[in-house]
Amino acid sequence: MKSSYKKILIIAGIVVALVLIWFLFIRKKEEPIVLQTQKPTKGYIAQSVTATGRIEPVDTVTVGTQVSGIIKYVYADFNSKVKKGQLIAELDKSLLQATLDQAKGTLLNAQSQLVFAQNNFGRQNLLFKTDAISKADYDTALNTLNAAKAQVKSAEAQVRSAQKNLSYADIYSPIDGVVLNRNVSVGQTVAASFSTPTLFVLAKDITKMEVEANVDEADIGDVKAGNRASFTVDAFINDQFAGTVEDIRLHPSVSSNVVTYTTIINAPNDDMKLKPGMTASIIIYTKEINNALLIPAKALSFAPDSALMKDYEIVGKVGHKGNKKRSGGQGGNNTTGNGGTGDNTAAIHTAKSRKDSSGVNKQTAIVWVLLGKKIVRKKIQTGLNDNTQVEVLSGLTADDAVITGITGGASGSSTATAKSTGSPFMPQRPRSGGGGRR
Repeated sequence: MKSSYKKILIIAGIVVALVLIWFLFIRKKEEPIVLQTQKPTKGYIAQSVTATGRIEPVDTVTVGTQVSGIIKYVYADFNSKVKKGQLIAELDKSLLQATLDQAKGTLLNAQSQLVFAQNNFGRQNLLFKTDAISKADYDTALNTLNAAKAQVKSAEAQVRSAQKNLSYADIYSPIDGVVLNRNVSVGQTVAASFSTPTLFVLAKDITKMEVEANVDEADIGDVKAGNRASFTVDAFINDQFAGTVEDIRLHPSVSSNVVTYTTIINAPNDDMKLKPGMTASIIIYTKEINNALLIPAKALSFAPDSALMKDYEIVGKVGHKGNKKRSGGQGGNNTTGNGGTGDNTAAIHTAKSRKDSSGVNKQTAIVWVLLGKKIVRKKIQTGLNDNTQVEVLSGLTADDAVITGITGGASGSSTATAKSTGSPFMPQRPRSGGGGRR
C-alpha cells in the first residue's frame, strides 16, 4: 500500500510541476485590449481615374506632291528644323519643263492664227460693206476670228497649268517646325496619279505636346475639360509631368468589346524630354479638395463587440454583424453601413444623392469615438474617399479620437490594423493640389 501511495504522490507531484511550468513559462499571457485611435487631420484628398495613352505633337502636317516625278534633291532630314517657305525637296523638272515649252509653242501658234484671222476678217468686213461678198462669207470670217481668240485663251491656260506643275516640283515647308519623318530619298520615283504621296511629316511645335489618353467608358462620366492630370513615361520613370484635360472626343474606340474615349491632355514640353510616340501612364484628377478634414478609411469598418464591454462602456446601438464596407468603385467614395440598423442607406450613390458646391456626393457613415472609458457611436457625413482616407464633412471635430481598430485580447491578435485599405496597385496621389512636374 505504501509503495502505491508513493507512486500516486510522485505522479501527482509531476503533474503539478508540469502545470506550474506551463502556467509560469509556457502559457501565453493574455494581452490587454487596446483600442487604436487617430484624430482627424487636415490634408489633401482627390478622386481620380487612371488611363494609358500616347504622346503626340499638338499639330502635324503631312507634306506631299501634286505631280509625279523622280526625287532629284532632298534638303531636309529627320529631326531637321525647317522654316515656313523653306525648300526641302526638289523633283526632276526636265519633263515638266518640256511640257511647259510645248504649251508655250502652242500659245505662239494660236496667237499667230489669231493675227491671221483678224487681218482676214478686216478684209472680209470691208468687202461685205461694199456688197462684194455674201453674208455667208462674212460669217465664216467672223467665226474663224472668234475660234482663233478662243484657241489663244486655251493655249494661255495650258501655259499657266504647265508653269504651276513646274512650280510643284519644288517642295516647300508649309510651317515652321521639325521633320518627324522622311519617306523619300534621292532617285526615288513618286507617283501622284491616284493619291498624293507623303514625302515628309512635320511637327509644328514640339515644345507643346499632347497626350491622347484612352479613358474607359466607366470613368469618362467624371472627366471634364479643365481637370488636372499627371502622367509618367517609361523613359523618365522618376519624373512626373503635368497637364490639363483639353478635350474629350465623342467618337469611341472599341477593342475586344472594351469601349474607350480619346481624351486630349495638353502637356508642356519646354525641356524637350517628351518625344512623339511615348507611352504614358496617366492619372486624371476628377475632384480635388485641399485642407479637408480626413480620417482613415478603416475607421468606417470598425464596430465594437462584446469583448470590449469588460473594460469600456459602449454608448450607441451596435448592429449584430457590425459595420459592412460598401465600395463606391475605383476612386469613388467608400462608405459603410451599420448592419441591421439601416442608418447608412443614404451612403449608397443614387441619383438623389445630395452634393456640395464642389460636386462631391454627401454620404452617411458610422464611426466610433473613444471618450475616456466610453465608446461613443457617431453618425457623420463623408465626401471623397480614396480608399485610404475619407473626407469628413460633418459630425466630427479635430479633437475626436476616432477608433480604427483593436489590438490585444485573448489571442493577442490585431484587428483592423492594416495601414491602408487601398489597393497596392493604385498610383500614389500627390499631397498638394498644385500642378507642376515632380
